[in-house]
Amino acid sequence: MIKLILSDMDGTLLDEAGNMPAGFDDVMAQLHERGVMFAPASGRQYQSLVESFPEYADKFLFISDNGTMVRQHGQEIFSDVIERQNALRLINSVNDMDGIYNVFCGKKKAYMLKGKHPEKYFDELQKYFRELELVDDFAAVDDDPIKVSFFTAAGDADTKIFPLFAQEQAEMQVVLASAYWVDITNKGANKGMAVRKVQDRLGIRFEECAAFGDYMNDKEMLESVYYSYAMDNAYPDIKEIARFTTKSNAENGVLWQIEQLIAQGLC
Repeated sequence: MIKLILSDMDGTLLDEAGNMPAGFDDVMAQLHERGVMFAPASGRQYQSLVESFPEYADKFLFISDNGTMVRQHGQEIFSDVIERQNALRLINSVNDMDGIYNVFCGKKKAYMLKGKHPEKYFDELQKYFRELELVDDFAAVDDDPIKVSFFTAAGDADTKIFPLFAQEQAEMQVVLASAYWVDITNKGANKGMAVRKVQDRLGIRFEECAAFGDYMNDKEMLESVYYSYAMDNAYPDIKEIARFTTKSNAENGVLWQIEQLIAQGLC
């Protein structure tokens, strides 16, 4: 019997315009009646996730920043902090590169350099970072780094950004989070690690969990549950990893599949 359902946001739960699917509240009510916990699991900042679900701030468990921050009822359950000098080395490495924007993701806020804050891409940044501060120097930031992120508006993160950090993979987790983003966290820090921490804390077994994802930052999360679903629009490698495939995000695949699980008596 499924007790925990996890879902990525962009490209998974949300439609192509970034909207919440119709019928979301009804399906959440059905899960609540059955004692099933729902957990958004995203590369987004915690504050961004809470703002997306204002009515559920005290009901959902939130896995943010690709698993490096887990909170419930506003309280931190778990976090994974990058060694500060290492974070600064990574994030400052692209300061002089055109077309690549860097974000210092801390526990309290996200931070960008004043000289590299792309106003024309503000909407894209706001999707992920609701608490964003502009600074003169990343070294002056008084916050614990849990992730460093890199953005390209051209949608070529796989060829423009990822190769820059390929050599870091032996020591760090370097993930192609979408066509636009590359995220770096501590080695082993990912959504899957966060899911396993939650499973241990709540006493929930692997076979009692379902998860939905579409991109490579969902890989370990899908591997940490039995009912693993790749969206029909998912990155090809994710479809190979997931045990099942469901409808695309444009077809409200997450809600449709949850309703199928309920109808099958699995929730």
